[in-house]
This record gives sequence, C-alpha cells and structure tokens, in this order.
Amino acid sequence: MAENVTLARPYAEAAFSLAKGAKALPAWSDALGRLAAVVTRPEMEECIGSPRLQPAQLAQLCLDVVGASLTADQQNFVRVLVDNERLTVLPEIVGLYEELKHGHEGIKDAEITSAFALDAGALAALVADLEHKFGGKVHATVTVDPELIGGVRIAIGDEVIDASVRGKLAAMATALKH
Repeated sequence: MAENVTLARPYAEAAFSLAKGAKALPAWSDALGRLAAVVTRPEMEECIGSPRLQPAQLAQLCLDVVGASLTADQQNFVRVLVDNERLTVLPEIVGLYEELKHGHEGIKDAEITSAFALDAGALAALVADLEHKFGGKVHATVTVDPELIGGVRIAIGDEVIDASVRGKLAAMATALKH
C-alpha cells in the first residue's frame, strides 16, 4: 500500500542512519526482519489493535517475543514505533531499509520472473551476467510465471529486459499492427 510506504520511509531512513553510524547494517537487517515477522503474526496483530494494552506494555510484549538479542537502539526504535502507532508498517520499513542498505553497498535488486524454475547453475550464470552488465553486485529474487511461456523477464530499477516468449510475441503483434 502506497500510504504505508510513505509512513514507513522516515522510520526506515532513521533505522538506516542508526545502523550505518554503528556500522551494524547486517545486524539491523536481521533485527528488523525478525520484528516484521513478529508483528505480522495474527496473535500480535490482535494485540496491536487492542485498546487494553498500554504502549509500554505493547512495546515490552514485542521485545519479549523477539528476544533479548536487540541492542538498546533497536529496542528504542521499537518503542518509537509503538508510541507513534507504526508497528504495522514494519514490513514496509524492512523493504525500504533493505533498499537503502543495498544502495549503500552498491547492490542492485533484480526481480527475475521465469517461465520455469531455474536451477542453481542457471541462476548463478544469469546473476553473473547481470553483474557484468550492470557493473556491480546483484541480489536476485526469482518468481515463476508459466504465462511467460518460455524465457525470463528481468527488472532492475527502471530497466526491464524481457526475454520471454510472451514478450516477443507481444512485440511481434505490435509490429504487425503498425
């Protein structure tokens, strides 16, 4: 939801700033991922929406469920989210944080859609080719869409490489119409 992303952006930027300052980008990534997993559980969603829990109680519940491995800054971050009623946007915060982290590390996110499941060797070769083409590290997320008929469709940032049979058929149909 676009509104949730808008609400999550300043929190993701704050978390990134804290993590970068502490040179703890992976640790924050892990902590935010665990927090998002906790707050999206139905039991926790019920607690978040409950008027019977005070903010301090809700924050402590969340911290207790996640475990004692959170740093003081991470615990304070949870308390700020609770105080501002933003716990429910944690999944969006995680996504935005990862984008900032990857940008800082020079990693590009690639969304690869394939007509068939890719084996490890084919995926590794494709990622290596993309890293060569884009001049940096590539983090690939693969989904399978049988409607592509064959081939792959790759989206990295604003650039899309459509090497699918469906894409080629659509391009031929457009060329024949004009």
